[in-house]
Amino acid sequence: MLVSFLGAVVRPMGDWMPIAGTVELLAQAGLDAAGVRTAVFRLKKRGWLDSQTRSGQRGYALTPAALEALAAGDEVIWHARQPADLGDGWCLVNFSIPESARAVRHRLTAHLAALGFGNTGSAVWIAPARMLPAARRAIAELDLTEQCAVFVGDYRGGQQLTAMVRNGWDLAEIDRRYRDFIADHQAVLDGFAAGPTPDGQHAFVQYLSVIDHWRKLPFRDPGLPMEVLTEDWSGPAAVHLFERLAAALADPALSHAARHWPGGAPGQRSAPDAS
Repeated sequence: MLVSFLGAVVRPMGDWMPIAGTVELLAQAGLDAAGVRTAVFRLKKRGWLDSQTRSGQRGYALTPAALEALAAGDEVIWHARQPADLGDGWCLVNFSIPESARAVRHRLTAHLAALGFGNTGSAVWIAPARMLPAARRAIAELDLTEQCAVFVGDYRGGQQLTAMVRNGWDLAEIDRRYRDFIADHQAVLDGFAAGPTPDGQHAFVQYLSVIDHWRKLPFRDPGLPMEVLTEDWSGPAAVHLFERLAAALADPALSHAARHWPGGAPGQRSAPDAS
């Protein structure tokens, strides 16, 4: 939740947060002070936060590493992967890493899975062709270029494409998570139609909860072509619901958060665009 807070609240407030205000705001969202301070300490050790005092208040500024990581996530979190064009083909990664380097192999497969690649063989991973740059970066970061071969091409036959795709990803689980998000949050949006959008603390807590629940979902979705998905795939409906909730809650939530910044967070920027 602290990472969600950094991306959705701290960046619009000028990339800096007062520690006292952060503890108070996250307490409103159900986190205890000790847990918040522990999470802050861990992110500081990770190189995401630098101690910095502003207007006499102790706080932390987002580092360039944090800003880069948060920005990289924006395209997935705020602009969930649209279905790929089947005609663009596929990106395949094949690697040869010895058993003695099991830890290295595990890091690579974990990285590929986090990017949305599916596993179609003992050392073969596949994703829509647009994931080629991300695959190259992941391999280079682990210094495994000589151990990997990367291909981009079209499906030409053999094993049925839909069967291969459904074996490579747990699409039922991804779809279930989207449906759970809809079930958990549709009532919130319906409530807006029956009355005014909440403001103050209520809006802030709802906004942070929506962001925190949503941000994990798109990373699991590889954005597969619609031709290989079931007709009742719930991804588009979940994306639409998230966008409407975020758009309705962002301004009142950030206005409430700004009261916990020195001077009401002068220079407050807009929240990321969820449209």
